[in-house]
Order: sequence, then C-alpha cells, then structure tokens
Amino acid sequence: MAVAIAAGRVWRPNRGLSQQQQFSSLDDKPQFPGASAEFIDKLEFIQPNVISGIPIYRVMDRQGQIINPSEDPHLPKEKVLKLYKSMTLLNTMDRILYESQRQGRISFYMTNYGEEGTHVGSAAALDNTDLVFGQYREAGVLMYRDYPLELFMAQCYGNISDLGKGRQMPVHYGCKERHFVTISSPLATQIPQAVGAAYAAKRANANRVVICYFGEGAASEGDAHAGFNFAATLECPIIFFCRNNGYAISTPTSEQYRGDGIAARGPGYGIMSIRVDGNDVFAVYNATKEARRRAVAENQPFLIEAMTYSPSPILPPDPHSREPTLTWGPLPLCRIGHHSTSDDSSAYRSVDEVNYWDKQDHPISRLRHYLLSQGWWDEEQEKAWRKQSRKKVMEAFEQAERKPKPNPNLLFSDVYQEMPAQLRKQQESLARHLQTYGEHYPLEHFDK
Repeated sequence: MAVAIAAGRVWRPNRGLSQQQQFSSLDDKPQFPGASAEFIDKLEFIQPNVISGIPIYRVMDRQGQIINPSEDPHLPKEKVLKLYKSMTLLNTMDRILYESQRQGRISFYMTNYGEEGTHVGSAAALDNTDLVFGQYREAGVLMYRDYPLELFMAQCYGNISDLGKGRQMPVHYGCKERHFVTISSPLATQIPQAVGAAYAAKRANANRVVICYFGEGAASEGDAHAGFNFAATLECPIIFFCRNNGYAISTPTSEQYRGDGIAARGPGYGIMSIRVDGNDVFAVYNATKEARRRAVAENQPFLIEAMTYSPSPILPPDPHSREPTLTWGPLPLCRIGHHSTSDDSSAYRSVDEVNYWDKQDHPISRLRHYLLSQGWWDEEQEKAWRKQSRKKVMEAFEQAERKPKPNPNLLFSDVYQEMPAQLRKQQESLARHLQTYGEHYPLEHFDK
C-alpha cells in the first residue's frame, strides 16, 4: 500500500504560464524571503482554475471490490469485523436516539448517518493513545475505542452516570481514559486547541499524534486559518480531518467557498494534503495510517478531506415504535440528512434532490459487500447481529431512562479548586429558591 499525500506537485496547470526567465548567476534569481518563485516577463494574474481538481482516493468500488490490489490494506478478518460492527452499532444507536428525541425523551440529537466510515476508518488507523479533538459528529471514533453504550446514553440523557454530570448538551461526549477531548458547541474552536496539544506532544517527544475533526463549514472560521498556519509553522504532528458532506447546516458548498474544496487549501499553508472517498472505509484507513506515520516521524501536519454525505432517517408508520427505519443516501459532496434534530433541511433544498441521492452508495453496504465476497459474513450472521446490536442499545437506553438526574448542587462544582464567595452566594440562593418553590420543579427526578 502506497498512499501518495500531495504537497502541491500532484496537480497540473490547465494551461501554460508565462515563460520563466533564465539567469546567468544566483544573484539574478529572486531572493525574497516570503515566497519560493521565479521571475516572469509578462503581467498575468493566476486564475482560480489554474490547478485541476484534486482527485479522490479510493480503494474499493461501490460493490466492495478492491480496485488496485497494491492499495489493499490486507486487514485481518477480526479487524474488518470490528470496523463493520462499530459502524452498524453506531447506526442502530443513532436510529433509537433520533426517535427518542422525536418522542421528547431527550432534548437534542445529531446523527452520524452516512459518515460512519470516516469515523471508524480513521480511528482504526490511530494508536489508542493518540489524542482526539472532535466537532460533534464523531461518535464512531469513541465507539471504535470501546466506549460503553451506557455512557453514550448517560450523556444524552444527562443522568447521574454521565461523566459530564449533566452539564453539556446531548452528543457532547468526552472521555479522558480514551483520549477523547470533550466536545464543545462553538464551531472550529477545537482546531487551534488541537494544534497546541500537538505542539506540546512534539516538545515532549511523546511519539503520538493529535487528530482534529471538523466539517467543511467550520473550515470557514478564522480559527481554522489560525490552526492551519500554526501547525505548519510550528511543525506539529497533527492530522486535520475534514468531513465534507456538502452542507454547513443550510449553507451548500456553492455558497461556502469558491475553491476546490478544503484539501486545496493545504498546499497554501504548506500542509501535506489528500482527498479521500469518505464512503470507503479502507481509503480512510490507508490515508490516516500513512498520515499518522509521517506526522510522528517528520513532525509535520497533514490534511485529509473525506467526501461524505448523511442520509435521512425515515420514521415508521407506527407512532409507538422507538426505532425508525433508514434509507441510505449517498453523495460525494452532499449531506442528505438533517443537520440535527433542530433542523428541517426541506426548507432549503428540494425533495427531488434528496430522492435522487437516496438510491446510491453507503459506507456500511460497501463494507458488507466486501465481507460477503471474502466469505467472512453471511445473511444469517447479519440477522443475528442486527438483533443483538438492537438489544444492546435498547438495554442501555432503558437503563439510562431509569436513572435520576445529577444533584443540582453539581452545577457549582469542578470549576474552582476552592469555591469563591460569589459562586457560594449563588449556590445558597438556589437552595433558598428550591426550598420555597420546590413544588414547581420535578425534583423527584434528581439525585438527592
């Protein structure tokens, strides 16, 4: 397997530029410290399309067949099965929690539909001690690292088992033991933070990499520029992993940027870059594996742009069902699903657009085709696993619903080592308020 990660020389100009001047001595050549270039003798602006589109690296076709045997990662059966089971278990959890929110059981949820391959493919290529900075759609990374279903559910329900003690929105996971930094809602704030962590790892000679996930919309934030530039100039061992699913909530890529996606920005910052098929778990694995190896060995950043999509869940006719059915929708460069449970994507795109992509490729089905062709999976195993995975999720789901919420006093803890007077005053004020008006609050649902 030989993944080529581009450093600016892979893409060819669409047309010739002006003739470069020949110089008889070194003194005649440009010596400017801010750029590496040659003189030309004709006034000419560089056009945006002077560089052809960055190709999309893939290993499998849509039927799960390896296209180029030299790119086959030759993963053992046990690892491929873990990839598949992590992806499908995540999908099952998504369907149940999505419906849970629609029934008013939790306040908010964001699914990972169609992006499962980017999660587990990249997670499988990392060391377990590599530090992860996510955005909010990377639950599969934690799933691959064996984060318990009970803790996923506890976080979304905000009960007493939640590691964050019920103080975060749903899907804002975090786990110190699995080196997964807690999610924060503001877009792109994790990018410069991740660079700082990578710089610290470099100075400590820790032989580890930091991976930072974000969407193409977050790449429009100023934090992305700052992070890319710091990572390149400080030579940090970091992988920037961009999930380009075509929509930043309601903003399509046609209104988000004019260049060739996000990978095209890498060479401008001096960052090695590659674009991969996010529906191909092996392509994601190969690219992340090679980026990790070189990031640690060479102390330099890498940018991976995974072209993905998110299909919509379709609710079943039974209003009492806890689990919706799902249709798979494909899409290089388009998100088919709603951005979150607070979004209705039909307000900014047509039903025809969604239906068109509703019949195409999906990372789970592609990997299942591969497993079937290898003789490592069959229909009986598929049926048994679907039943087993749903049972696991439902058991964790029911357990989470039975547990009480954390004690309200935990609102004031874990910020200061010693509680300041002003915060103690607020805590006492809340206690007095609840003592007087407690009958107006569902205090029976909270831990005493």
